[in-house]
Amino acid sequence: MKLSTATLFVIPALIWGSTFFVIKFQLGVVDPTWSVSYRFILAGIILLLYSRVKKLNLQFSRAEHFRILLQGILLFGFNYWFVYMAEQELVSALVAITFSSIIFLNILFGKIFLKKVAEKKVYLGAIMGTAGTFLLFYQELTGIALKDLPVFHLVVCFSSVVIASLGNITSAHNQETKLPVIQTNAFGMLYGGLVIGLIALFTGVDVSFDPGFSYMSSLFYLAIFGSIIAFGSYLTLIGNIGADKAGYVLIVIPVIAVALSVIFEGYQLGWQVLVGMFLILGGNVIVLAKRKY
Repeated sequence: MKLSTATLFVIPALIWGSTFFVIKFQLGVVDPTWSVSYRFILAGIILLLYSRVKKLNLQFSRAEHFRILLQGILLFGFNYWFVYMAEQELVSALVAITFSSIIFLNILFGKIFLKKVAEKKVYLGAIMGTAGTFLLFYQELTGIALKDLPVFHLVVCFSSVVIASLGNITSAHNQETKLPVIQTNAFGMLYGGLVIGLIALFTGVDVSFDPGFSYMSSLFYLAIFGSIIAFGSYLTLIGNIGADKAGYVLIVIPVIAVALSVIFEGYQLGWQVLVGMFLILGGNVIVLAKRKY
């Protein structure tokens, strides 16, 4: 069944917006590096089993496996590893604002590697989205002193955005060369999870696991919904409308997270938050609108 552009956009936005809460159940006993490794290894195995049951083609050339490996390392490996390192010292506001730059990076890398030029409306939507993200976290940002900012972790955070963007472009290229999303994600997630596991071993991170219900249920949620379904929809969206427009999903995620916080945690909305949400959603309408502006 072929899903509409709107559906492909809404699915990852809603799921990834909810993972802010689910990831909390992953923290504590298990080092985040191992949690990322377990998540994508599990997702990769499930997708491979699904592909086998559905009799999908799993035979790829060495060159194709290399491109799948590259996508896996970028999107499901180093991207997440760097984000977890950055979040050890940075507040979520700075991480969200940094990630809002992914649209501009997708535009840049799309032009360099795929020879694609973004429409003017994408630039306008990107500017609105970035401004909206800033306003969304305005209160958190006012309490941060510039002299206290950890420069190294800021660099790591921005590096994760660059890596994620390059992963988006790699996926777009893989789809242009007719590599199927499901099987590519199956091998890519497995490769990415294994690479992160090897990094954890070589960097001396103690191997740990939590068989408790909270950890296991959140792990399966992140593997199935946060990885298989969300990435499957998002990367298909990239193949359909381009990485520049699809990147707006990552800007909408904080809006979903704030909305859930209002519902379940009693978060109070200030005028900056409301204006920020309006700008982000307005930019979303502009980016995805069919007629040109």
